[in-house]
Amino acid sequence: MNRVPWRHSLVTRLLATSVLIAVAAIAATAWLATRTATRAITQEQGRSLTDDKGVYDMLVAYAAGHPDWSGAPEPIRQRAAKLGRRITLMTEDRQVIIDSGPGPSLRTARPSAVVDPLGLDLGLTGGTDRIDARAVGPYLLPAAERAALRGGARKTLACLTELGVSGRIVDTPSGRPTIELTSTDTQGAMIRCGAGRDENPTATEQRALRALGAMTAGCLGRRDGTTVVVTPQFRAYVLSAKQAADRRVAAIPAEQIADPATSARAGSCLEKSRRTQLQPYVAPPALLFVTDPDTGADRTTFTLTRGNTIRIVTVTGAVLLATIVVTVLAGRRLVRPLRALAETAGGPGPAAVTGRDEIAHLARALNASARQRRAMVSDVAHELRTPLTNIRSWLEAAQDDLAPTDDQLVALLHEEAMLLQHLIEDLADLAAVDAGTLRVHLEPLPVRDLVDQVTDVHRGTAQTAGVRLEAHVSGDPIVSADPVRLRQVIGNLVSNALRHTPPGGVVTVSAHEHIIEVRDTGAGISEENLPKVFDRFWRADESRGRATGGTGLGLAISRQLVEAHGGTISAASTLGRGSVFTVRLP
Repeated sequence: MNRVPWRHSLVTRLLATSVLIAVAAIAATAWLATRTATRAITQEQGRSLTDDKGVYDMLVAYAAGHPDWSGAPEPIRQRAAKLGRRITLMTEDRQVIIDSGPGPSLRTARPSAVVDPLGLDLGLTGGTDRIDARAVGPYLLPAAERAALRGGARKTLACLTELGVSGRIVDTPSGRPTIELTSTDTQGAMIRCGAGRDENPTATEQRALRALGAMTAGCLGRRDGTTVVVTPQFRAYVLSAKQAADRRVAAIPAEQIADPATSARAGSCLEKSRRTQLQPYVAPPALLFVTDPDTGADRTTFTLTRGNTIRIVTVTGAVLLATIVVTVLAGRRLVRPLRALAETAGGPGPAAVTGRDEIAHLARALNASARQRRAMVSDVAHELRTPLTNIRSWLEAAQDDLAPTDDQLVALLHEEAMLLQHLIEDLADLAAVDAGTLRVHLEPLPVRDLVDQVTDVHRGTAQTAGVRLEAHVSGDPIVSADPVRLRQVIGNLVSNALRHTPPGGVVTVSAHEHIIEVRDTGAGISEENLPKVFDRFWRADESRGRATGGTGLGLAISRQLVEAHGGTISAASTLGRGSVFTVRLP
């Protein structure tokens, strides 16, 4: 057997495909692992940023409530130890205020943030107010005012509870108690309970607000007798002298503002004045550095050591190698039946059949095809040998003057030659069927003319055999068929019926609509042999005697021709009573 080149081998292609799949799987796994690791690193970096924000918020809270940084070292050291980071505070001219531990110099480093409760980093806080609410300064209420406000808040909360609205008292950084609802107020209970009445400024707040208003007026530079009034919500209103005499501090409608343009300027002056007012009460601004204790880097970095890199490469390579080995072994196991089938395909013996998979089915089909091929060769050889032997015998007898060269000898030789021609034509038709080149040329064909032609051709044979040949056609049916091929089909059926009908029997060809039947009164076919009648070279009488004659190809060819017309052919038989073959055309 010629071996297939390795580049065309099924084994090579299967293994190459398996290796590619394995490589793709490893690559996908590595990519997923990388993505997972990257996500983990990103999460760690996000956690680090969250820690930085936590440090910033802690220091802003401290600075808002203390005039200097003297009490901050201990909280900073505790927070640094918890995070495993170095926390350093410096003045704006890079003088160290507090350092949680030793480390590289930070004089040229970029600060993480500037800690200033009067100038918040909005990128870290996420808010809109640049002054921290915890920086209250002169607005911090004394105990007496807190107690009075808390008493009013309790009464309001009791009123809300009676109306079915729940809430709680929450203190603001200045000590002012406020009511925070914990349920929905759908009936205006807050207004009915007079919750707004306790929002009027206390004496302490009035003093601080008047001072703030005066500072804001000075910032605006107005000298026309106007007054700047600041509400407890830190909104500035510019009023004329008459409006200032008629209005209280806490309730100034916006439509009574004397000069909207001046009021717009008052907003910036108010913020500047608030910083000036609160500055003595808060710690001075400081540069914040949150860094790695060893490197001084302001971000946590993640790098693989040489050992970890080698470990990852080794594990990946081992997985890849194991995948390739398993793929090769599985491939060899899978193609073993194919290799055995290929090795036995060119040999004389049948292919070994093991298992129930597709390869086993293929082996069985090839074995059946090989048996059919051998049987066909044997049958063809036998069919050719018989007439050729007869021809040779008669010719040798005539050559030796043992038989006269008269008309009888010529008739015998002609009969044997016709048998040879019939066999060759049948084989040619089968070859055309197998090659897919069998074509039919359809045209309207009167069935009555077809039946008459076939019966006229075979009437002499029927008389010689002592068989009555009859034809019955109902109406004048017309079918779309190839005249030559359909005549060949009906002729094969009639010829087959005459051979198997004894003297005195009847062969009837009948037709109605698109159905043609050939019925005989012969010996019939047994039930177990009936499915085989259309197989090639099958005969009911395997002795191949002249009585039943034929090549065993007529019915097989007839079935192919009928199917080429889009029709069907079937056989029914009763042993001892005869058979009927039915052709149905579309």
